[in-house]
Amino acid sequence: MSSVAAVILAAGQGTRMRSSLPKVLHPVAGVPMVLWSVQNAQRLGADPIVLVVGVGSEAVRRTVGDQVLYVEQAERLGTGHATLQARSALLGKSDAVVVLYGDMPNLSLVTLQRLVDTHLASRPAVTLISVLADDSMGFGRVVRDAQGRAQAIVEEAVASPEILALKELNCGIYCFDAAWLWRRLLDVKPTPPKNELYLTDMVGLAVADGLPVEVVTIDDVSEVQGVNTRAHLARSERIMRARINETHLMAGVTMIDPATTYVDATVRIGQDTVIQPNTHLRGDTVIGEGCVIGPNTIVVDSRVGADCEVIASVVEEAVLEENVRVGPYAHLRPGACLERGVRMGNFCEVKNARLGADVRMGHLAYVGDAEVGAGTNIGAGTVTCNYDGVSKKRTVIGAGSFIGSGTMLVAPVTVGKGAVIGAGSVVTHDVAAGSLAYGVPARPRRKAEKETDDEGDASERAE
Repeated sequence: MSSVAAVILAAGQGTRMRSSLPKVLHPVAGVPMVLWSVQNAQRLGADPIVLVVGVGSEAVRRTVGDQVLYVEQAERLGTGHATLQARSALLGKSDAVVVLYGDMPNLSLVTLQRLVDTHLASRPAVTLISVLADDSMGFGRVVRDAQGRAQAIVEEAVASPEILALKELNCGIYCFDAAWLWRRLLDVKPTPPKNELYLTDMVGLAVADGLPVEVVTIDDVSEVQGVNTRAHLARSERIMRARINETHLMAGVTMIDPATTYVDATVRIGQDTVIQPNTHLRGDTVIGEGCVIGPNTIVVDSRVGADCEVIASVVEEAVLEENVRVGPYAHLRPGACLERGVRMGNFCEVKNARLGADVRMGHLAYVGDAEVGAGTNIGAGTVTCNYDGVSKKRTVIGAGSFIGSGTMLVAPVTVGKGAVIGAGSVVTHDVAAGSLAYGVPARPRRKAEKETDDEGDASERAE
């Protein structure tokens, strides 16, 4: 039997979100909010973890996967009723049970650990989290006796003026003695007018049983603000992003303006990297050490090596090796790979293509479905014509080649190592290594072995 199990309540409909997406799947800092609670429970060492689902349960199951056990709450009849659905799954499985919510993403692991440590140290029937705040947020009030012991939780809707004046709010997060919870939860009575079962009544039952109730009081109300509307979601996003940015700053990352720097929780950033304003780092992204990213840059699900610079550009599902320079106004699309030392300038685009080490692609060019050898120069206006209207075709350019400005490379086509393509050419056939080709369509040429005045214009002649 484990020390602690967890129940995460995530069955609510979330009608005030006005969304077809289940409320708990709305992302906060790039992570569906229910996963914040799942991760916290896992880091606590809770086992088993039961997720109570209802509306949109199939979508929730797909997102969370097999990290938890699932129980359905077919009718939503209050927090007590939701917790009761987990009884058969958890009965006899742990000493204590933590109850969390799938729509409270800002709750910190530190606070949860305090809750559990307090409970396991003193072994009361109930340990709850409270917060001192002027704004009640609709939370119930913690009522204490003359000795300061918690006696009851009174919901705001039924509270007297004296109770409403209290500033200590119940956050709805509990750690229960497991055996007592599963026995006494069956005794909770429906509360009018909705006839719902509320976990808050468990405090009164503990007092009636002569059992202690412990309270862990926090002073940061932002931790326990739930998400019920899009406004709440935006507020949680701001809170979480500020925490994430603070973590990176403390780890040696420079952010010129953290307020306009948007970093998902899943992103990793190396020491001595500088993030310029209005930069978005999203998804499964890793930024190496000593980089400069931004301003006005979006990087999604990508790998950026050390000492890179990406200015005012978009990078999606791409790889940049060390010492790469990109932008401004460049676009790396899925499958792009820029090897060490590549320089990719303004208004360039790369898709599903590898640019070898030290390739130069200055401006106004598109390379898609291609392999470009090391040291090649891609002139302005170059396009790999990779789509024939039916399928994508591939272009291969050998190392050390020179592709003149305005060249069209009609795939499938191969340009050999060290070849030179004249400006404005349309390449429809393979070009041999070391040769010169130009024209529309491009034709291969070769340099004369000897240039003399008697031979006239013998510097180049058709093969």
